[in-house]
Amino acid sequence: MQRNSLIGAALLAASLCLPTLVHAEDKPDKSDYALHTKLLDATVTIDAALKSFPGLYDNLLAEGKRAAAKWDAQAKKDKKEYPGMFRDDRRQEYDRGYSQRSVVADRYVSVVRGDYVDGGGAHPNHSTDTILWDAKLKKRISIRPFFKETADNGPTLSALAKAIRAALAVEKKARDVTVADPETDHDLSAVKPKLLEIGAVALAPSTAAGKSSGLVVYFSPYAVGPYAEGSYVVFVPWSSFQTYLSPEGIATFGGERPKDDDKQDDNG
Repeated sequence: MQRNSLIGAALLAASLCLPTLVHAEDKPDKSDYALHTKLLDATVTIDAALKSFPGLYDNLLAEGKRAAAKWDAQAKKDKKEYPGMFRDDRRQEYDRGYSQRSVVADRYVSVVRGDYVDGGGAHPNHSTDTILWDAKLKKRISIRPFFKETADNGPTLSALAKAIRAALAVEKKARDVTVADPETDHDLSAVKPKLLEIGAVALAPSTAAGKSSGLVVYFSPYAVGPYAEGSYVVFVPWSSFQTYLSPEGIATFGGERPKDDDKQDDNG
């Protein structure tokens, strides 16, 4: 009897150590959209705070559904080319989340879009992008209206790229990553004076009501360094680019970054 008890206890302990494959539909689902197939678990989750801006929630949901359809097509393609990836009833997993980063002047809404991807490769991956929504015009915009000019390689984007590279160098050094010169570093050269190549930009909140204190810039793993370094988030104060601001930009930026605002991006 004692021997059987010992065997039973051993089997129970072993079973508790076995990995359990839990699919998304088996877990509590608080997503705004989900697509579950034999090959794929995909979810799209939107911050409830974003529902208060007319048109924004629908815009994000439509984008999320398009992404899920794209992921589904990719899973089917991978199944044909790499059937071993789906052995033992495994599926690819894609999770997209939209969160509100800031609202400036009750008009400009900065949204952070985070994607988590487990496609069966060496390791899962994640990426971050941003969306700037004009609640007055009810559409997505870029940061162009805030500056007098934004030509590729022009004075504004050259100044922004330089400030962002400098901020990245400070963050890298804080992680004991050697950066001799931000302007010649190979990894930081990925930050170019072009609107779509300076990083994913959001407006930072400010201590001054209705203002933004500067730009928060996001970089996914691999963007400005090897995967092992992870992602980066840096802040560029508005004072570093105030010379280039348009009248709209002058009306939008001011004040200081609130204390502990950077903690919003600890898991970004």
